[in-house]
Amino acid sequence: MQCYKNGQLIDSIPLLDRAFHYGDGCFTTARLVHGGMELKELHIARLNYACKNLSLDADLSFIDQALDQLLQHEKNLNGTLKVIISRGEGDRGYSLPLHPADVYVWFYPKQWQHLEPEWIESGLLNHAIGLHMPHLVGLKTLNRLEQVVLKQEADQRGWLEALVTDVQGYIVEGVSSNCFIRINDQWITPELRYNGVHGVMRAHILSLMQQNHISCEQRCIEMDQIAHIQNIFFCNALHPMKAVVRFQGRTMQQQPYLDLFNSLKLSQID
Repeated sequence: MQCYKNGQLIDSIPLLDRAFHYGDGCFTTARLVHGGMELKELHIARLNYACKNLSLDADLSFIDQALDQLLQHEKNLNGTLKVIISRGEGDRGYSLPLHPADVYVWFYPKQWQHLEPEWIESGLLNHAIGLHMPHLVGLKTLNRLEQVVLKQEADQRGWLEALVTDVQGYIVEGVSSNCFIRINDQWITPELRYNGVHGVMRAHILSLMQQNHISCEQRCIEMDQIAHIQNIFFCNALHPMKAVVRFQGRTMQQQPYLDLFNSLKLSQID
């Protein structure tokens, strides 16, 4: 693992960094394949949107600076790139410091396999997530305590990923993924009106569906529709399709996943 702060290699983080004290910042996680950052434009757009909503003055060119330094040592880099934007150091209290934000880039080496559907068992978690402040809906902020609690329950149940509802009883997403659900032969993805993360892979898949004239509704899905789910898959920037073959003990057909995966050419993400 290597970490760069504002384009400089570091081995420690300041004690007064607000990312640690308040979770004051945002982040994104991307696949790095043969030295290239997959879905880079979507990742940068997401960071820019979050920085605007959080009033973070971040110079995102530091991401490319860190990448350039990594590529000086190895041109064919493969692994995970995590970018964290922190408000930076500040005095005690919630008032914002006036200096620019800090841009941290972490690189975790990993040899990726050829992209293909990942077959998993899943179910519905008992824990529900809350409703977010409208200003923060969709942002991938550094406060992930809900996901920590949800992941603990999923691990206890032996599920790699699981379906999550909110306190109003609507399906939202997975623990660390967005979701697409097929009901009555119609693909649907939750609207994410009050909570959830606007994931880059979700946006990419929605765009591909539109290009390929595959209908997908964005709307609220209530819990009473869970019994009618024909298929469900989870997606995030590291995994385009975690296809659920058993949900709540019920077997689901594999062919609809394969048809969609191949139609959208999800093995060829760049």
